Amino acid sequence: MSNAVQDSALETLLLPVFEGRVAWPSDGALFLNARDGWPLHRQPLPGLVAEQGFKPAFDALQRSGINLLDEADDRRFPLVLLLPPRQRSEARALYARALSRLTDGGVVLACQANDEGAKSAEADLAKLIGPLTVMSKNKCRVFWSQPGNAVNAALVDEWRDLDAVRPIADGRFLSRPGVFAWDRIDVASKLLAESLPGDLRGRAADLGAGYGYLSAELLSRCAGITSLDCFEADARALALCRRNLDAESKRLPIACHWHDVTSGLPGRYDVIVCNPPFHAQVGAERPDIGRRFIEVAADALNPGGRLWLVANRHLPYELALNTGFDAVNTITQQSGFKIIEAVRSRKAGGR
Repeated sequence: MSNAVQDSALETLLLPVFEGRVAWPSDGALFLNARDGWPLHRQPLPGLVAEQGFKPAFDALQRSGINLLDEADDRRFPLVLLLPPRQRSEARALYARALSRLTDGGVVLACQANDEGAKSAEADLAKLIGPLTVMSKNKCRVFWSQPGNAVNAALVDEWRDLDAVRPIADGRFLSRPGVFAWDRIDVASKLLAESLPGDLRGRAADLGAGYGYLSAELLSRCAGITSLDCFEADARALALCRRNLDAESKRLPIACHWHDVTSGLPGRYDVIVCNPPFHAQVGAERPDIGRRFIEVAADALNPGGRLWLVANRHLPYELALNTGFDAVNTITQQSGFKIIEAVRSRKAGGR
C-alpha cells in the first residue's frame, strides 16, 4: 500500500525556518501533531521533539529517527511548531497547549491548508497571541507569532478545555472533539450494529474501534462473544473506548490496543466487525486503507470466522473481499452504505 502523498502543509510549515525568517533555536523545538516527511530531514533541526497521537504517523516519525515526546517531559521550548487539526475546538485547545509549552519570548509557528480553514486557524492564533507574520505558499498559509507578543491568558484558559471529554448520546458514551463522529452515533456504524446477527460468538475484534460504539453494540447484541480486542490508531479515541467499555470489561476480557491495523493483527479471531476508514491524515479519499483492513481481517480470522463490514456503497472493496473470503454476502444497502458479511472457509488453508 503506497503512502506517498505530498504533504504541502508540512513543507510550507518549515519554509520560514529554511528561509531564515524564523531562527531555529539552539535549545530545540517542540512539534505538536507532527508528521514525518522530507522537510524534516532537509537540513539539521537539532533538538527537535515531536508529539503525535495517530499511530501510523507516530510509527513513521519513530522509524525516521525523530525524537518523540515522553509523557514525563514537561519542558518549555523557545519554538513550538504545530499543524492544527481540522476540528476547530480541538485546534483551539491545541493552540492553548502550545502556548503552555512555550518559553517567555518564544515563537509559535503553525500552518494549515487553505481548503482546511487556514484563515480561521490564523485568526484564532492571533486572538491568543497578537499580530502574526504570514506567508502563503503551496495553497497553504504559514503564520507565526512575534517574540515577546503578549499572550491572552484568559482566552488560553478558556480554550484549554474546549476538547474536553463529555457525554454524548444521552449520556451513553463519552467522547471529545476531534475523534471520528465525536458528537453523534455514526450513521454507518449504527446501520452495521442493527444488522449484526445474534449468533456471533467466540473471540472478537473491532478494527478501528473509535470511541467504542460498535464494540458496545456487538457485546450487547451477541451473548456468545467471549472476548473482545479493540484496535484503534487514534490515541485520544482509544482512551475513550477503554472508558466506554469499562462496565463490560468486568464480565469478559476486553483489551484496547493503540495499533495501526494496516500492519496486521497479533491475534486470531472468530468474529471481526469493522467500519474501516478511507481517509488518511493527508490527502484525498484512500480506499486502499479499507482494502488493507479487509486483507488483515481475512488473515486474522479462524476457519469459519466471520467479518461484518460497513462501507460507502461506491468504495471498491469487492475484489479484496472475494480474494480473502470464501463467501461474501451483501446483507443490505441503505442510505448510501452497504453491509457485508464475509466468511472464511472451515477447511484448513481457507482461501
